[in-house]
Amino acid sequence: MKHSGLRLLTVLVLAVMAVVPFLGLDDLPRSTRAAIDSERSELASATAQVQRAKDEVGSELQSDADIFRTVPASQQWPATLAGAQTVLQSANRDAQQLAALEKRNRRGDRQEAEKLLADERQLRTSSLHQATSIRDEAAHWVDLKRHLPDDLQQMARDYQTIHGFDRTALDTAVQRAETDWPAKKPDLDARVASVQQLQARGDQIWQSSAEDRRLAAANDFAHLNFGALGSEADALKAAAADLPRQATGITALAGQLYTSWDKLLVDMRQHGHTDEQEIRTVTTRLPDAAAKSGTTTSDERWVEVSPATYQALRNDLGMAIEHKPAGKYDSEADHVAQPAGFAYVAPVGQSNQYGYWDHSGGQSFWVFYGQYALMRDLLFNHSYRPLGGYEYEDYRSYQSTGRTYYGRDEAAGAPKYGSQGTATADRYSGSTYAKGGGFKDSKYASKGGNYRDSRFATPGASDPNADHSPKRFGSGSAQPHFNPPSRPSAPRPSFRPPSTGRRFGRH
Repeated sequence: MKHSGLRLLTVLVLAVMAVVPFLGLDDLPRSTRAAIDSERSELASATAQVQRAKDEVGSELQSDADIFRTVPASQQWPATLAGAQTVLQSANRDAQQLAALEKRNRRGDRQEAEKLLADERQLRTSSLHQATSIRDEAAHWVDLKRHLPDDLQQMARDYQTIHGFDRTALDTAVQRAETDWPAKKPDLDARVASVQQLQARGDQIWQSSAEDRRLAAANDFAHLNFGALGSEADALKAAAADLPRQATGITALAGQLYTSWDKLLVDMRQHGHTDEQEIRTVTTRLPDAAAKSGTTTSDERWVEVSPATYQALRNDLGMAIEHKPAGKYDSEADHVAQPAGFAYVAPVGQSNQYGYWDHSGGQSFWVFYGQYALMRDLLFNHSYRPLGGYEYEDYRSYQSTGRTYYGRDEAAGAPKYGSQGTATADRYSGSTYAKGGGFKDSKYASKGGNYRDSRFATPGASDPNADHSPKRFGSGSAQPHFNPPSRPSAPRPSFRPPSTGRRFGRH
Protein backbone atom coordinates (compact mmCIF):
# COMPACT_ATOMS: atom_id res chain seq x y z
CA MET A 1 0.00 0.00 0.00
CA LYS A 2 2.84 2.35 0.95
CA HIS A 3 4.75 1.66 -2.29
CA SER A 4 1.58 2.22 -4.30
CA GLY A 5 1.11 5.65 -2.73
CA LEU A 6 4.70 6.63 -3.47
CA ARG A 7 4.33 5.59 -7.10
CA LEU A 8 1.20 7.71 -7.42
CA LEU A 9 2.92 10.75 -5.88
CA THR A 10 5.86 10.33 -8.24
CA VAL A 11 3.55 10.24 -11.23
CA LEU A 12 1.81 13.45 -10.06
CA VAL A 13 5.08 15.29 -9.54
CA LEU A 14 6.33 14.31 -13.00
CA ALA A 15 3.02 15.40 -14.52
CA VAL A 16 3.21 18.82 -12.85
CA MET A 17 6.82 19.24 -14.02
CA ALA A 18 5.73 18.46 -17.54
CA VAL A 19 2.82 20.91 -17.47
CA VAL A 20 4.51 23.90 -15.74
CA PRO A 21 6.52 25.04 -18.80
CA PHE A 22 3.29 25.22 -20.79
CA LEU A 23 1.54 27.39 -18.15
CA GLY A 24 3.79 30.38 -18.86
CA LEU A 25 4.79 30.80 -15.22
CA ASP A 26 8.45 31.31 -16.22
CA ASP A 27 7.72 33.66 -19.15
CA LEU A 28 8.35 37.39 -19.37
CA PRO A 29 5.31 39.17 -17.89
CA ARG A 30 2.61 39.95 -20.42
CA SER A 31 2.87 43.70 -19.69
CA THR A 32 6.60 43.67 -20.46
CA ARG A 33 6.09 41.84 -23.75
CA ALA A 34 3.32 44.30 -24.69
CA ALA A 35 5.63 47.23 -23.92
CA ILE A 36 8.38 45.76 -26.11
CA ASP A 37 5.94 45.35 -28.98
CA SER A 38 4.62 48.90 -28.58
CA GLU A 39 8.10 50.41 -28.40
CA ARG A 40 9.10 48.52 -31.54
CA SER A 41 6.26 50.24 -33.40
CA GLU A 42 7.05 53.68 -31.90
CA LEU A 43 10.72 53.37 -32.86
CA ALA A 44 9.84 52.54 -36.47
CA SER A 45 7.56 55.58 -36.64
CA ALA A 46 10.19 57.88 -35.09
CA THR A 47 12.84 56.64 -37.54
CA ALA A 48 10.58 57.52 -40.46
CA GLN A 49 9.74 60.96 -39.01
CA VAL A 50 13.37 61.87 -38.40
CA GLN A 51 14.31 60.85 -41.94
CA ARG A 52 11.41 62.86 -43.32
CA ALA A 53 12.43 65.92 -41.31
CA LYS A 54 16.00 65.60 -42.55
CA ASP A 55 14.84 65.39 -46.17
CA GLU A 56 12.43 68.36 -45.86
CA VAL A 57 14.93 70.62 -44.15
CA GLY A 58 17.66 69.70 -46.63
CA SER A 59 15.36 70.55 -49.53
CA GLU A 60 14.34 73.89 -47.98
CA LEU A 61 17.94 74.86 -47.29
CA GLN A 62 18.68 74.45 -51.00
CA SER A 63 15.52 75.95 -52.51
CA ASP A 64 15.35 78.93 -50.15
CA ALA A 65 19.05 79.62 -49.69
CA ASP A 66 18.36 83.37 -49.83
CA ILE A 67 16.40 83.06 -46.59
CA PHE A 68 18.70 80.79 -44.61
CA ARG A 69 21.94 82.62 -45.40
CA THR A 70 20.73 85.22 -42.86
CA VAL A 71 19.68 82.64 -40.26
CA PRO A 72 22.92 81.61 -38.49
CA ALA A 73 21.36 78.65 -36.70
CA SER A 74 20.45 77.03 -40.02
CA GLN A 75 24.11 76.30 -40.71
CA GLN A 76 24.07 73.72 -37.90
CA TRP A 77 20.82 72.01 -38.84
CA PRO A 78 22.27 69.28 -41.15
CA ALA A 79 24.79 68.20 -38.51
CA THR A 80 22.13 68.24 -35.78
CA LEU A 81 19.75 66.12 -37.85
CA ALA A 82 22.52 63.65 -38.59
CA GLY A 83 23.16 63.47 -34.85
CA ALA A 84 19.49 62.70 -34.26
CA GLN A 85 19.77 59.74 -36.60
CA THR A 86 22.86 58.54 -34.74
CA VAL A 87 20.87 58.63 -31.50
CA LEU A 88 18.21 56.50 -33.16
CA GLN A 89 20.86 53.94 -34.05
CA SER A 90 21.57 53.55 -30.34
CA ALA A 91 17.85 53.11 -29.74
CA ASN A 92 17.79 50.41 -32.42
CA ARG A 93 20.58 48.52 -30.65
CA ASP A 94 18.43 48.53 -27.51
CA ALA A 95 15.53 47.27 -29.62
CA GLN A 96 17.63 44.37 -30.91
CA GLN A 97 18.55 43.35 -27.36
CA LEU A 98 14.90 43.55 -26.39
CA ALA A 99 13.97 41.30 -29.30
CA ALA A 100 16.49 38.72 -28.06
CA LEU A 101 15.06 38.86 -24.55
CA GLU A 102 11.55 38.57 -25.93
CA LYS A 103 12.55 35.50 -27.91
CA ARG A 104 14.25 33.92 -24.86
CA ASN A 105 11.06 34.70 -22.88
CA ARG A 106 12.35 34.26 -19.31
CA ARG A 107 10.76 35.94 -16.30
CA GLY A 108 14.20 36.52 -14.83
CA ASP A 109 14.96 38.95 -17.70
CA ARG A 110 12.18 41.33 -16.73
CA GLN A 111 14.39 43.87 -14.92
CA GLU A 112 16.89 44.02 -17.78
CA ALA A 113 14.06 44.38 -20.31
CA GLU A 114 12.48 47.27 -18.43
CA LYS A 115 15.84 49.05 -18.19
CA LEU A 116 16.38 48.67 -21.94
CA LEU A 117 12.83 49.90 -22.61
CA ALA A 118 13.40 53.06 -20.57
CA ASP A 119 16.71 53.74 -22.32
CA GLU A 120 15.24 53.18 -25.77
CA ARG A 121 12.26 55.40 -25.02
CA GLN A 122 14.48 58.27 -23.85
CA LEU A 123 16.71 58.03 -26.93
CA ARG A 124 13.73 57.84 -29.27
CA THR A 125 11.87 60.85 -27.82
CA SER A 126 15.04 62.95 -27.63
CA SER A 127 15.92 62.30 -31.27
CA LEU A 128 12.38 62.94 -32.48
CA HIS A 129 12.04 66.18 -30.52
CA GLN A 130 15.32 67.49 -31.92
CA ALA A 131 14.36 66.70 -35.50
CA THR A 132 10.82 68.07 -35.34
CA SER A 133 12.00 71.28 -33.68
CA ILE A 134 14.40 71.99 -36.54
CA ARG A 135 11.75 71.08 -39.12
CA ASP A 136 9.27 73.50 -37.52
CA GLU A 137 11.82 76.30 -37.33
CA ALA A 138 12.75 75.88 -41.00
CA ALA A 139 9.07 75.91 -41.93
CA HIS A 140 8.62 79.15 -39.97
CA TRP A 141 11.19 80.94 -42.14
CA VAL A 142 9.76 79.52 -45.35
CA ASP A 143 6.30 80.73 -44.29
CA LEU A 144 7.76 84.15 -43.57
CA LYS A 145 8.92 84.46 -47.18
CA ARG A 146 5.66 83.06 -48.54
CA HIS A 147 3.50 85.44 -46.50
CA LEU A 148 5.85 88.41 -46.59
CA PRO A 149 3.26 90.96 -47.84
CA ASP A 150 0.81 89.97 -45.09
CA ASP A 151 3.57 90.08 -42.48
CA LEU A 152 4.59 93.60 -43.53
CA GLN A 153 0.99 94.73 -43.14
CA GLN A 154 0.81 93.09 -39.72
CA MET A 155 3.98 94.90 -38.65
CA ALA A 156 2.36 98.19 -39.65
CA ARG A 157 -0.77 97.38 -37.65
CA ASP A 158 1.29 96.38 -34.62
CA TYR A 159 3.26 99.60 -34.80
CA GLN A 160 0.07 101.66 -34.97
CA THR A 161 -1.24 99.83 -31.90
CA ILE A 162 1.93 100.74 -30.01
CA HIS A 163 2.48 104.25 -31.34
CA GLY A 164 -1.15 105.29 -31.08
CA PHE A 165 -1.85 103.69 -27.71
CA ASP A 166 -3.92 106.06 -25.54
CA ARG A 167 -2.64 106.18 -21.96
CA THR A 168 -5.26 108.68 -20.78
CA ALA A 169 -7.29 106.16 -18.76
CA LEU A 170 -4.14 104.65 -17.28
CA ASP A 171 -2.58 107.98 -16.32
CA THR A 172 -5.85 109.23 -14.81
CA ALA A 173 -6.30 106.11 -12.67
CA VAL A 174 -2.69 106.16 -11.50
CA GLN A 175 -2.62 109.88 -10.70
CA ARG A 176 -5.82 109.54 -8.66
CA ALA A 177 -4.50 106.49 -6.80
CA GLU A 178 -1.17 108.17 -6.04
CA THR A 179 -3.00 111.18 -4.62
CA ASP A 180 -5.21 109.02 -2.40
CA TRP A 181 -2.53 106.47 -1.50
CA PRO A 182 0.91 108.22 -1.60
CA ALA A 183 2.67 105.10 -0.31
CA LYS A 184 1.89 103.36 -3.61
CA LYS A 185 3.38 106.10 -5.79
CA PRO A 186 6.88 104.53 -6.23
CA ASP A 187 5.43 101.18 -7.26
CA LEU A 188 2.81 102.64 -9.60
CA ASP A 189 5.35 105.01 -11.17
CA ALA A 190 7.68 102.09 -11.89
CA ARG A 191 4.85 100.15 -13.53
CA VAL A 192 3.86 103.10 -15.70
CA ALA A 193 7.50 103.58 -16.67
CA SER A 194 7.55 100.00 -18.02
CA VAL A 195 4.61 100.88 -20.28
CA GLN A 196 6.42 103.96 -21.51
CA GLN A 197 9.54 101.91 -22.20
CA LEU A 198 7.47 99.41 -24.15
CA GLN A 199 6.13 102.18 -26.35
CA ALA A 200 9.60 103.59 -26.88
CA ARG A 201 10.89 100.13 -27.76
CA GLY A 202 8.13 99.74 -30.37
CA ASP A 203 9.10 103.04 -31.99
CA GLN A 204 12.76 102.01 -32.02
CA ILE A 205 12.00 98.64 -33.67
CA TRP A 206 9.88 100.31 -36.32
CA GLN A 207 12.61 102.78 -37.20
CA SER A 208 15.43 100.21 -37.23
CA SER A 209 13.45 97.83 -39.48
CA ALA A 210 12.78 100.45 -42.15
CA GLU A 211 15.46 99.21 -44.59
CA ASP A 212 14.49 95.54 -44.19
CA ARG A 213 10.85 96.40 -44.77
CA ARG A 214 11.78 98.36 -47.93
CA LEU A 215 13.79 95.43 -49.32
CA ALA A 216 10.98 93.00 -48.49
CA ALA A 217 8.41 95.18 -50.23
CA ALA A 218 10.67 95.25 -53.31
CA ASN A 219 11.21 91.44 -53.18
CA ASP A 220 14.95 92.09 -53.01
CA PHE A 221 15.72 88.77 -51.37
CA ALA A 222 19.38 88.89 -52.32
CA HIS A 223 19.97 91.75 -49.86
CA LEU A 224 17.12 91.23 -47.40
CA ASN A 225 18.07 90.06 -43.90
CA PHE A 226 15.24 87.61 -43.27
CA GLY A 227 16.53 86.75 -39.80
CA ALA A 228 16.50 90.36 -38.64
CA LEU A 229 13.11 91.10 -40.21
CA GLY A 230 11.54 88.02 -38.61
CA SER A 231 12.89 88.97 -35.18
CA GLU A 232 11.66 92.54 -35.58
CA ALA A 233 8.20 91.35 -36.63
CA ASP A 234 7.99 89.03 -33.61
CA ALA A 235 9.15 91.80 -31.24
CA LEU A 236 6.56 94.26 -32.57
CA LYS A 237 3.81 91.67 -32.29
CA ALA A 238 4.74 90.86 -28.69
CA ALA A 239 4.89 94.54 -27.73
CA ALA A 240 1.53 95.30 -29.35
CA ALA A 241 -0.09 92.50 -27.34
CA ASP A 242 1.72 93.27 -24.08
CA LEU A 243 1.11 97.02 -24.03
CA PRO A 244 -2.69 96.99 -23.44
CA ARG A 245 -2.32 94.00 -21.14
CA GLN A 246 0.16 95.86 -18.92
CA ALA A 247 -1.94 99.03 -18.94
CA THR A 248 -5.10 97.12 -18.01
CA GLY A 249 -3.24 95.33 -15.22
CA ILE A 250 -1.94 98.58 -13.72
CA THR A 251 -5.37 100.20 -13.90
CA ALA A 252 -6.84 97.17 -12.13
CA LEU A 253 -4.15 97.37 -9.41
CA ALA A 254 -4.96 101.03 -8.86
CA GLY A 255 -8.62 100.06 -8.51
CA GLN A 256 -7.80 97.43 -5.89
CA LEU A 257 -6.61 100.20 -3.58
CA TYR A 258 -10.21 101.42 -3.23
CA THR A 259 -11.60 98.14 -1.98
CA SER A 260 -11.34 96.26 1.27
CA TRP A 261 -12.42 92.67 1.51
CA ASP A 262 -12.61 89.89 4.05
CA LYS A 263 -13.03 86.17 3.62
CA LEU A 264 -14.93 84.76 6.59
CA LEU A 265 -15.16 81.09 7.51
CA VAL A 266 -18.90 80.91 8.34
CA ASP A 267 -19.46 77.16 8.26
CA MET A 268 -17.70 73.85 7.68
CA ARG A 269 -18.68 70.25 7.13
CA GLN A 270 -17.28 66.86 6.21
CA HIS A 271 -18.94 64.36 3.87
CA GLY A 272 -17.02 61.11 3.92
CA HIS A 273 -13.68 61.97 2.39
CA THR A 274 -14.79 65.45 1.27
CA ASP A 275 -13.96 68.54 3.36
CA GLU A 276 -15.95 71.71 2.67
CA GLN A 277 -15.95 75.25 4.02
CA GLU A 278 -18.52 77.99 3.52
CA ILE A 279 -16.73 81.24 2.78
CA ARG A 280 -18.41 84.64 2.96
CA THR A 281 -16.54 87.34 1.06
CA VAL A 282 -17.45 90.84 2.22
CA THR A 283 -16.25 93.58 -0.15
CA THR A 284 -16.51 97.32 0.47
CA ARG A 285 -15.64 99.81 -2.25
CA LEU A 286 -14.69 103.37 -1.31
CA PRO A 287 -15.10 106.35 -3.65
CA ASP A 288 -11.87 107.83 -2.26
CA ALA A 289 -9.33 107.25 0.50
CA ALA A 290 -11.06 109.38 3.14
CA ALA A 291 -14.68 108.48 2.30
CA LYS A 292 -17.05 107.89 5.22
CA SER A 293 -19.37 105.82 3.08
CA GLY A 294 -18.78 102.83 0.88
CA THR A 295 -20.69 100.25 -1.11
CA THR A 296 -20.69 96.83 0.53
CA THR A 297 -21.46 93.57 -1.26
CA SER A 298 -21.31 89.98 -0.14
CA ASP A 299 -20.79 86.61 -1.78
CA GLU A 300 -21.24 83.33 0.07
CA ARG A 301 -20.49 79.84 -1.23
CA TRP A 302 -19.35 76.37 -0.22
CA VAL A 303 -15.93 75.33 -1.46
CA GLU A 304 -14.16 72.00 -1.32
CA VAL A 305 -10.78 72.22 0.41
CA SER A 306 -7.89 69.88 1.05
CA PRO A 307 -7.74 68.00 4.36
CA ALA A 308 -4.67 70.08 5.28
CA THR A 309 -6.54 73.37 4.75
CA TYR A 310 -9.58 72.09 6.64
CA GLN A 311 -7.44 71.10 9.61
CA ALA A 312 -5.44 74.34 9.54
CA LEU A 313 -8.67 76.38 9.84
CA ARG A 314 -10.81 74.08 11.97
CA ASN A 315 -10.39 76.36 15.02
CA ASP A 316 -11.33 79.51 13.07
CA LEU A 317 -15.10 79.39 12.56
CA GLY A 318 -16.47 82.93 12.41
CA MET A 319 -13.01 84.41 11.85
CA ALA A 320 -11.70 86.48 8.95
CA ILE A 321 -9.23 84.01 7.48
CA GLU A 322 -8.07 86.61 4.93
CA HIS A 323 -8.24 90.41 5.07
CA LYS A 324 -7.27 93.00 2.48
CA PRO A 325 -7.54 96.63 3.62
CA ALA A 326 -8.10 99.62 1.38
CA GLY A 327 -4.81 101.08 0.20
CA LYS A 328 -3.22 97.71 -0.56
CA TYR A 329 -3.21 95.32 -3.53
CA ASP A 330 -5.00 91.99 -3.39
CA SER A 331 -1.60 90.27 -3.36
CA GLU A 332 -0.84 92.02 -0.06
CA ALA A 333 -3.79 90.50 1.83
CA ASP A 334 -3.19 89.28 5.38
CA HIS A 335 -3.64 85.51 5.70
CA VAL A 336 -3.43 85.26 9.50
CA ALA A 337 -6.90 84.47 10.86
CA GLN A 338 -8.30 87.17 13.16
CA PRO A 339 -11.73 88.01 14.67
CA ALA A 340 -13.94 89.36 11.88
CA GLY A 341 -14.31 93.14 11.79
CA PHE A 342 -11.48 94.00 14.18
CA ALA A 343 -9.26 95.14 11.30
CA TYR A 344 -11.59 98.11 10.63
CA VAL A 345 -11.25 99.57 14.12
CA ALA A 346 -9.00 102.59 14.71
CA PRO A 347 -6.50 102.77 17.58
CA VAL A 348 -8.15 103.60 20.89
CA GLY A 349 -9.02 107.27 21.10
CA GLN A 350 -8.92 107.77 17.34
CA SER A 351 -11.50 107.57 14.56
CA ASN A 352 -11.42 106.57 10.90
CA GLN A 353 -13.82 106.39 7.97
CA TYR A 354 -15.51 103.33 9.48
CA GLY A 355 -16.32 104.56 13.00
CA TYR A 356 -15.17 106.09 16.28
CA TRP A 357 -14.58 105.35 19.95
CA ASP A 358 -17.36 106.33 22.34
CA HIS A 359 -17.32 106.34 26.15
CA SER A 360 -19.79 105.12 28.78
CA GLY A 361 -19.39 104.22 32.42
CA GLY A 362 -15.70 105.06 32.31
CA GLN A 363 -15.12 102.61 29.44
CA SER A 364 -14.39 103.04 25.73
CA PHE A 365 -16.22 101.06 23.07
CA TRP A 366 -16.18 101.12 19.27
CA VAL A 367 -19.13 102.40 17.23
CA PHE A 368 -19.44 101.84 13.47
CA TYR A 369 -20.91 104.67 11.42
CA GLY A 370 -24.40 104.00 10.15
CA GLN A 371 -23.12 104.03 6.57
CA TYR A 372 -21.21 100.83 7.37
CA ALA A 373 -24.03 99.04 9.16
CA LEU A 374 -24.32 96.44 6.39
CA MET A 375 -20.60 95.75 6.45
CA ARG A 376 -20.69 95.48 10.26
CA ASP A 377 -23.64 93.07 10.20
CA LEU A 378 -22.02 90.84 7.60
CA LEU A 379 -18.70 90.72 9.46
CA PHE A 380 -20.29 90.08 12.87
CA ASN A 381 -23.07 87.86 11.48
CA HIS A 382 -25.82 90.33 12.53
CA SER A 383 -24.72 90.20 16.18
CA TYR A 384 -22.30 93.05 16.90
CA ARG A 385 -21.40 93.53 20.53
CA PRO A 386 -19.53 96.70 21.51
CA LEU A 387 -15.78 96.15 21.30
CA GLY A 388 -13.97 97.49 24.35
CA GLY A 389 -10.71 99.38 24.24
CA TYR A 390 -8.84 96.90 26.40
CA GLU A 391 -9.85 94.01 24.12
CA TYR A 392 -8.81 95.90 21.01
CA GLU A 393 -5.37 96.56 22.51
CA ASP A 394 -4.98 92.85 23.28
CA TYR A 395 -5.93 92.06 19.69
CA ARG A 396 -3.41 94.59 18.36
CA SER A 397 -0.58 93.04 20.39
CA TYR A 398 -1.32 89.68 18.77
CA GLN A 399 -1.97 91.03 15.29
CA SER A 400 1.18 93.14 15.23
CA THR A 401 3.31 90.03 15.73
CA GLY A 402 1.42 87.90 13.19
CA ARG A 403 -0.47 85.75 15.70
CA THR A 404 -4.12 84.73 15.75
CA TYR A 405 -6.17 86.37 18.52
CA TYR A 406 -8.96 84.27 20.04
CA GLY A 407 -9.78 86.60 22.93
CA ARG A 408 -11.10 85.50 26.29
CA ASP A 409 -14.54 85.48 27.86
CA GLU A 410 -13.76 86.10 31.52
CA ALA A 411 -17.26 85.18 32.69
CA ALA A 412 -16.96 81.74 31.08
CA GLY A 413 -13.21 81.39 31.48
CA ALA A 414 -13.05 80.52 27.81
CA PRO A 415 -11.94 81.75 24.38
CA LYS A 416 -14.32 84.25 22.84
CA TYR A 417 -13.68 83.82 19.12
CA GLY A 418 -12.99 80.93 16.78
CA SER A 419 -14.64 77.51 16.73
CA GLN A 420 -14.62 77.19 20.54
CA GLY A 421 -15.48 80.82 21.24
CA THR A 422 -18.55 81.84 23.22
CA ALA A 423 -19.34 84.67 20.78
CA THR A 424 -19.06 82.26 17.86
CA ALA A 425 -21.42 79.75 19.50
CA ASP A 426 -24.02 82.52 19.72
CA ARG A 427 -23.51 84.06 16.27
CA TYR A 428 -23.32 80.77 14.36
CA SER A 429 -25.77 78.62 16.30
CA GLY A 430 -27.69 77.97 13.08
CA SER A 431 -24.69 76.74 11.12
CA THR A 432 -24.21 73.23 9.74
CA TYR A 433 -21.26 72.97 12.10
CA ALA A 434 -23.50 73.70 15.10
CA LYS A 435 -26.36 71.47 13.93
CA GLY A 436 -23.87 68.65 13.48
CA GLY A 437 -22.89 68.92 17.15
CA GLY A 438 -19.94 71.24 16.76
CA PHE A 439 -20.84 73.24 19.89
CA LYS A 440 -22.83 70.72 21.91
CA ASP A 441 -19.91 69.30 23.87
CA SER A 442 -18.07 72.58 24.28
CA LYS A 443 -17.85 73.58 27.94
CA TYR A 444 -17.66 77.19 26.81
CA ALA A 445 -21.07 77.54 25.20
CA SER A 446 -22.73 78.21 28.54
CA LYS A 447 -20.19 77.74 31.36
CA GLY A 448 -16.55 77.81 32.26
CA GLY A 449 -14.08 75.07 31.58
CA ASN A 450 -10.73 74.21 30.11
CA TYR A 451 -10.37 74.57 26.34
CA ARG A 452 -7.78 71.82 26.28
CA ASP A 453 -10.45 69.34 27.44
CA SER A 454 -12.56 70.04 24.34
CA ARG A 455 -13.05 67.11 22.00
CA PHE A 456 -12.01 69.49 19.22
CA ALA A 457 -8.52 69.98 20.62
CA THR A 458 -5.70 68.18 18.85
CA PRO A 459 -4.09 65.10 20.45
CA GLY A 460 -1.80 66.29 23.23
CA ALA A 461 -3.72 69.52 23.83
CA SER A 462 -4.56 68.35 27.35
CA ASP A 463 -0.88 67.81 28.07
CA PRO A 464 0.37 70.84 30.07
CA ASN A 465 3.86 70.24 28.70
CA ALA A 466 2.75 70.36 25.07
CA ASP A 467 3.20 73.40 22.83
CA HIS A 468 0.07 75.53 23.13
CA SER A 469 1.44 78.74 21.63
CA PRO A 470 -0.83 80.84 19.38
CA LYS A 471 -0.58 79.79 15.74
CA ARG A 472 -0.04 81.49 12.43
CA PHE A 473 -2.42 80.36 9.69
CA GLY A 474 -0.75 77.82 7.48
CA SER A 475 1.93 76.90 10.01
CA GLY A 476 0.27 73.72 11.19
CA SER A 477 -2.54 72.62 13.42
CA ALA A 478 -1.19 73.74 16.79
CA GLN A 479 -3.95 74.91 19.14
CA PRO A 480 -4.05 78.43 20.58
CA HIS A 481 -3.12 79.06 24.19
CA PHE A 482 -5.62 81.41 25.79
CA ASN A 483 -4.24 83.66 28.54
CA PRO A 484 -6.19 86.23 30.53
CA PRO A 485 -5.44 89.87 29.68
CA SER A 486 -2.23 91.10 31.25
CA ARG A 487 -4.04 94.06 32.83
CA PRO A 488 -6.76 93.74 35.51
CA SER A 489 -10.13 93.03 34.02
CA ALA A 490 -12.28 96.12 33.73
CA PRO A 491 -16.07 96.15 33.66
CA ARG A 492 -17.42 95.75 30.15
CA PRO A 493 -20.33 97.73 28.78
CA SER A 494 -23.36 95.97 30.14
CA PHE A 495 -25.68 97.22 27.43
CA ARG A 496 -26.01 96.18 23.82
CA PRO A 497 -27.07 99.03 21.52
CA PRO A 498 -29.70 98.02 18.98
CA SER A 499 -28.37 97.42 15.48
CA THR A 500 -29.16 100.29 13.13
CA GLY A 501 -28.35 98.24 10.05
CA ARG A 502 -30.60 95.91 8.18
CA ARG A 503 -30.08 92.20 7.81
CA PHE A 504 -28.27 91.29 4.63
CA GLY A 505 -30.64 89.88 2.05
CA ARG A 506 -33.76 91.01 3.90
CA HIS A 507 -35.99 94.04 3.41
